[in-house]
Amino acid sequence: MKTADSPPSKVTLVRVGSGQAGQRLDNFLLGQLKGVPKSHVYRLLRKGEVRVNKGRAKPEYRLQEGDQVRIPPVRQAASPPDDSQMPLPGELAETLRRAVLLEDEDLLVLNKPAGLAVHGGSGVKLGLIEAMRRLRPRADFLELAHRLDRETSGCLVLAKRREALLAFHEALKSGGVDKHYVTLLAGVWQGGPRRVSETLARKGPRTQVRKVEVDEDGKHAESFFFPRRHFVDATLMGVEIGTGRTHQIRVHAAHEGFPVAGDSQYGDFEFNRRMKRLGLKRQFLHAETLRFQLPGHERPYQIQAPLPADLEAVLERLEPLDV
Repeated sequence: MKTADSPPSKVTLVRVGSGQAGQRLDNFLLGQLKGVPKSHVYRLLRKGEVRVNKGRAKPEYRLQEGDQVRIPPVRQAASPPDDSQMPLPGELAETLRRAVLLEDEDLLVLNKPAGLAVHGGSGVKLGLIEAMRRLRPRADFLELAHRLDRETSGCLVLAKRREALLAFHEALKSGGVDKHYVTLLAGVWQGGPRRVSETLARKGPRTQVRKVEVDEDGKHAESFFFPRRHFVDATLMGVEIGTGRTHQIRVHAAHEGFPVAGDSQYGDFEFNRRMKRLGLKRQFLHAETLRFQLPGHERPYQIQAPLPADLEAVLERLEPLDV
């Protein structure tokens, strides 16, 4: 059934708030004019019909708090019902409320549950960020500051202000964020701590799920492994990463001959079967600690997420190695 377009809107004057400061004008307009083709939005900008503080502005203009944006009358296509304001299922809402590790005016840090993707897409309708926006419908700004794999649990940072988001990204780029993970690896690790510096690259067509491989033409990646506990056929390992490449720990561990327990993509099939019998239902990888300081902020952050009960239970069932 064909849906009629809505009638043209009236001239709208929007005052830019702190949560929108730093955003490009074109991206701001695309958010304000949902249902309007992107080409039409850029046409409005080229013709000077969109004004910032009564003057013309380019698409790449970065908005500042207090700017006044004039949006001309636009005919918008009627959009399907927006479920973004629908309440969360009670169990998920309570899980996310309990997951809060730290919150201030800049950041919200969660102990991400395993099995929950950080954002929707690729068959995932509701990710963590969409769920948190539903849980906090009055939040002016809430964005992922970094990512974790769907099956990985632990420390995940969300930004509550655009300035904080940009500051966290700056800290990431400068190596100012210490990320510490805990993982269970297949096999008995020989020797002590080991630094792995192997460049990584995605392989395969973009239309498929692409694996990451060690490749001399890839991007620099560095992981520092140090054993915590030895078991008969496994090693509990702490890992610090100096970079944040996709699947970095999983690929580096497998490359060294000690794949992550429960990893269906890079892991050891027979070992994973044994771990499943011990109750492991996902990859054993947990983002345990984050330490960082935002540029321009005096307060240092140190956040720790305790190891989830499902992973603790697996460790209790493993046979310790007598050394």
